Amino acid sequence: MARKEELARMWERTLEFLYNQRPAFEREGAGGYKPGLDTSLALDKLYNEPHRRYRIIHIAGTNGKGSTAHLLASCLQHCGYRVGLFTSPHFIDFRERIRVNGRKISRNFVMQWVAEYRQKELNGFEPSFFELTSAMAFDYFAWRNVNVAVIETGLGGRLDSTNIVTPDLSIITNIGLEHQQFLGNTIEEIASEKAGIIKHGQPVVVGNAEDSVRKVLEDRAKQLYSNIRFAQDKPEVLDAKYEDGMLRLQTANYGTIDCELIGDFQIENANTVLTAFNILKRLKYRVKENAVREGFATVVETTGLMGRWMKLGTDPLTICDSAHNVASITQAMKQLKKETYDKLHMVMGFMADKDINGILDLLPRKATYYFTQAHTTRALPVTELKEIALQHGLKGSIYNNVTEALDAARKAALPRDVIYIGGSMYVLAELLQAIGYDDKLES
Repeated sequence: MARKEELARMWERTLEFLYNQRPAFEREGAGGYKPGLDTSLALDKLYNEPHRRYRIIHIAGTNGKGSTAHLLASCLQHCGYRVGLFTSPHFIDFRERIRVNGRKISRNFVMQWVAEYRQKELNGFEPSFFELTSAMAFDYFAWRNVNVAVIETGLGGRLDSTNIVTPDLSIITNIGLEHQQFLGNTIEEIASEKAGIIKHGQPVVVGNAEDSVRKVLEDRAKQLYSNIRFAQDKPEVLDAKYEDGMLRLQTANYGTIDCELIGDFQIENANTVLTAFNILKRLKYRVKENAVREGFATVVETTGLMGRWMKLGTDPLTICDSAHNVASITQAMKQLKKETYDKLHMVMGFMADKDINGILDLLPRKATYYFTQAHTTRALPVTELKEIALQHGLKGSIYNNVTEALDAARKAALPRDVIYIGGSMYVLAELLQAIGYDDKLES
């Protein structure tokens, strides 16, 4: 028992060290944002450039990065590869960010890596939380001898800590207005930042891009002699419908695919992933159609994905979703309209740096709201949220945390109602932690 308690204290001290290096952007907002690659390159050199020991697929975009990354990783794993997966943020456990074949990085590795890092010298550099985490992931994947790593950018692309890699394939899911204070005030400027992951002579797949955004990406690819493919131009997904709790896709080259991820927005992600596999075939990846189908059908179980149109209960149907900006909330509300219910109960909390007015404009007026906030300095205070919501015709009560808000919604809801929880990944994180949810893919 004493040994277990000591390990628990060591783990907490390790996490405290990581978080306090420089606050993580997702916890502290602008104070945790650190653009530039000099520190990441120095860390990479310190660990003998571990990312050069395996193949890489690099993913950027405004929405769908996480789902796309998990789908790719699941399919590649079923194709027989040992797959590293690096994503952010985490919901419950820091270790969710770094996985090999779906299993989270071990606590022992994290603690040992941090302890050894603290003995090293990185003169002149002060790594941020995300820079250290990225370096840890790259080193862990090399230590675990992965064949391929699927790497999701944190924020942006060009100056993101992960952008020291030269991938076999870059993927940009889509471009929308987000983080304008860091990435640019126009969608074209943001597209230029995302396009920074395109590498010389390496192919790139774009999920969806229109007009001026498309031109920015095409121009960047042309400058770098990179073959660019837009998944929307020649769709792999020909038809989609819901059957037996799955999203059933009819595809051009992979037959009928049952996707475990529900939501119309997953059709675009699926189209992007399948287009990417067409390119990976040309790059001599071992792609098997039946393995791709299996990867789609078991992505949650295989990779531990959480928070994407996730069903938490029935009677009343209770759904949580990680949509948190205008583009993703638009898709989530379209999906919500497909549900049949008597009354709608919305448990919502947001980060203060989002386009709150733009998001609230999208939310249904005929719903009862349970306003809350996550316990982070980035959160929009719940009292302020209620005031702004009233200006948009949204009425409800305020609650100190998401657990209280959900409890109130459940007490008020009848079996034929629907409860939706969302607005922020951090609201979801606190909810999933409170209910004791875990993906059960332990190392």
